[in-house]
Formats: sequence, C-alpha cells, structure tokens
Amino acid sequence: MTAPLVAGNWKMNTTVQEGIALATAIRDAVGKPGGVEVAILPPFTHLWPVHDVLEGSGILLGAQDVFWETSGAYTGEISPTMLAGWCDLALVGHSERRHLLGETDAQVGRKFLCAVSSGLRVIVAVGETESERDSGTTFAVVDRQLDAALAPFESPPAAESFVIAYEPVWAIGTGRTASPEQAQEVCRHIKEHLAAGFAITGVRVLYGGSVTADNAAVLFAEADIDGALVGGASLNSDKFAAIVGAAATSSPPAR
Repeated sequence: MTAPLVAGNWKMNTTVQEGIALATAIRDAVGKPGGVEVAILPPFTHLWPVHDVLEGSGILLGAQDVFWETSGAYTGEISPTMLAGWCDLALVGHSERRHLLGETDAQVGRKFLCAVSSGLRVIVAVGETESERDSGTTFAVVDRQLDAALAPFESPPAAESFVIAYEPVWAIGTGRTASPEQAQEVCRHIKEHLAAGFAITGVRVLYGGSVTADNAAVLFAEADIDGALVGGASLNSDKFAAIVGAAATSSPPAR
C-alpha cells in the first residue's frame, strides 16, 4: 500500500504574512499524521519563508507551476532549478492554467520533463470540461493529456517521481463535486492507461475538485483514489487538517 497524498493548492491567495500564519496553523493542526503525505503549494512569493515554517515538520512544500527551461530570457518565469533544494514538488497542467492562460498539452509535457530532470517530484493535473463529460469524451480527453505529458520522455519516468491529479474542470471551485463513483472510474482508468500505454504502475492518482472535510472520507474510501489536491479548503487550517485526517484513517480495499 502506498501512502495517500493530500496537497493544498492555495492558488493566488494570501499575502506573505498571511501565508506564513496559515502555514504555521496548518503545521500545528496537522501535526505528523501516520500513513499519509501532506503538502502545501503557496504562491511563489511565499515559498522561502514557508519553507522555514515547515522545516522539520514532515509537510512537503510545492510550487504551483514551473517553466520548461532551466534558465534563459523568459521574463517573469520560474525555472525548476530555482526551486530545487527549496521545494519538494511542482504542480503542472492545472486547468486554470490550461483554460485561462492557454497552456497547451505539449507545454505541460515540457514542464513535467524539466521539473523531473531537475529533481522535483511533479503533480500532473488532468481533467475534462463539463461539455466534454456531457459528450462522453472524458476518457479520450484524459488519455490525450496523459500522452502529451509523457511524450517528451525518452523512457517513462519512475512512478515515485510523479503523481496524477484528476480534476474535472466542472468541479473546480464550483462547489460541485464528482460523485465517488465518477471519480473512482476515471482514477482507475488513468492507472490502466499508464500501465497499458507506458508500462508505468504504482503511480498515485489524486482527486481534486471541491474536496471538503465533509466529502473527503467517501472519496478516499474508493480503491483508486490515492488522496486529494485541495483548493479552497486548504486556506483553512482546521478544514485542511480534517481532510488529512480522513486520508489517514481511510481504509480502501486496495491502494
């Protein structure tokens, strides 16, 4: 059994001082739960002071994005080599970057490769829009995103170097959550696709999309949901700690 991962994506929220206070509250509320990995992903401006807050706590620190080159004339971008040694993780492919900022599947793949090559563990987000779900193309969309994410690799990356986060776009920040059955179906499909297409097994698949303390336990009880990428609830230390607690005590048939 692989320990579930609960990662909190703060998005573009909190000032630096508010972020330090929130990280401190999360560290104190979460403690050191057994059997679950915990990570928080604050804005870039917060990474260094939050790193100091989390030092020795066992809570991982992640960046919300990363660029696909290690250096160069890319004004405003952050390379993975700038983050290595400070961060444990980097998130790539979040739907808000894909749909609001026009990030392509190919760019997500380049970011994934560069981050892994720089020693960061990577959370790769995939997921369908409401119209794609309604048209019955969810699996095709997720497969396309997975294939593009892995296309730049000459050989498949190690399973422990990355995590997939299934985030249906229609459930992010809307209060609408995929049912446990819907989430389980896609998370299982992702694992099957990675195994069949790339001979990669053992990758954790998280669910993200309006995850709360109230629905976390039923989601984590599904066999192929290995944790959560949490948005709004990660801005409240008690709510986030409750989700971590649900992951720590869940007992799915297999993980």
